Amino acid sequence: MEYGFTTAAYVVAAVLFIQSLGGLSGQESAKRAVWYGIVGMGLAVLATLYGPGAGNWFLSLVMIAAGGAIGWVVAQRVQMTEMPQLVAAMHSLVGLAAVFIGFNAHIELGRVLAMDETARHSLEGFAAILAHKTHVEQVILKVEVFLGVFIGAVTFTGSVIAFGKLAGKVDGKATKLPGGHLLNASAAILSVILLFLYVSGAGIWTLLLMTLLAFFIGYHLIMGIGGADMPVVVSMLNSYSGWAAAAIGFSLSNDLLIVVGALVGSSGAILSYIMCKAMNRSFVSVILGGFGGTTGPAMEISGEQIAIDAEGVANALNDADSVIIVPGYGMAVAQAQGAVSELTRKLRAAGKEVRFAIHPVAGRLPGHMNVLLAEAKVPYDIVLEMDEINDDFPNTDVVIVIGSNDIVNPAAQEDPNSPIAGMPVLEVWKAKQVFVSKRGQGTGYSGIENPLFFKENTRMFYGDAKKSVNELLPMIK
Repeated sequence: MEYGFTTAAYVVAAVLFIQSLGGLSGQESAKRAVWYGIVGMGLAVLATLYGPGAGNWFLSLVMIAAGGAIGWVVAQRVQMTEMPQLVAAMHSLVGLAAVFIGFNAHIELGRVLAMDETARHSLEGFAAILAHKTHVEQVILKVEVFLGVFIGAVTFTGSVIAFGKLAGKVDGKATKLPGGHLLNASAAILSVILLFLYVSGAGIWTLLLMTLLAFFIGYHLIMGIGGADMPVVVSMLNSYSGWAAAAIGFSLSNDLLIVVGALVGSSGAILSYIMCKAMNRSFVSVILGGFGGTTGPAMEISGEQIAIDAEGVANALNDADSVIIVPGYGMAVAQAQGAVSELTRKLRAAGKEVRFAIHPVAGRLPGHMNVLLAEAKVPYDIVLEMDEINDDFPNTDVVIVIGSNDIVNPAAQEDPNSPIAGMPVLEVWKAKQVFVSKRGQGTGYSGIENPLFFKENTRMFYGDAKKSVNELLPMIK
């Protein structure tokens, strides 16, 4: 009965997770998709607690309650601008859990093998599964444990560094130790050697040494990736956490964990590839810690940044028939999405066509801008992806860029030596007028200068984005 219920519940939970993942691809279905995931996870936890070999009910319930309480508090306190850091932090916990479970599986296997045949027949749960494994199956288990711990350790330290960079606690520049990629390669090769020693029965010291090497690889890989690539890094670490979960699922003979890990791992890898393509980055280059770089000095920028006040922007908006708004991380920092939504409402009420242009890597997390706009009740049908709207800029009267830099940088097309050369960008400079809402004259998160700010049809609307947009509202007729 226990096996039947657990198997059936796992199948239903797996279907719900697949439905959840599919629903998250669209803004209209995202909220429903989240509920699919919540129900699926609740069912999975219930089935695991009720399933064969389950025990320590009191401790399990205490840990679930404690984890749920902590999660509730964190969810209430974390701002939308901090979501990328939160996601990176969650990935680190998945990686660390994989490391602990892997070591526990190793210790449990050693305990079972030390028992006599009679004692093994009285075992239950995971220990009973281990007791019935043949020598070949034990070797396979060791490989699964080793891989799970390795991927988990890389995910843990990599996610911690990614969290630090996104939160501004670690320097966002790409930084490598002397020896660079050779250090990573050496650590990886030594880990492979340790795998053979571990499988051959060399002992837990091989697992411990590999874990330290994997911790170093995760740290050094992400330290070697610059701030401009952080959206890809977050997605990539999501993939790593999935593969770590899948590997541990094999170790624990947990089918649902294997399925969920594979879903997360493959979807994260696909998203990382799509984002690399959107940034003209080599997927292999990014995951190996930033091979490559610029080929020469950056193009010199002539001219000056010309400022404009709120009245000037409002006059242009009142005269315009078509407006495109390009949101970026600066909008998130200023929490200006509510003001932007109200501006959109007033412009549309005045009979103007207003749309939003979303670059695939706007913000510091895939879908970051979409979530903010949905939170502010911006209609889904006027939020368009780059490929859908890029050809419309030449026929647009006014473009308002709010806190974006790299994704609207013409240097990607004009300067072959730029770090973002070849990256597809929103071609806002082709519009009749461009207004850039920006705190000051500094460069963006990646530190790359933007020639857009110096073009003749561009005016700089300096100040906090929320305050600036609120100043416009009373002037819109």
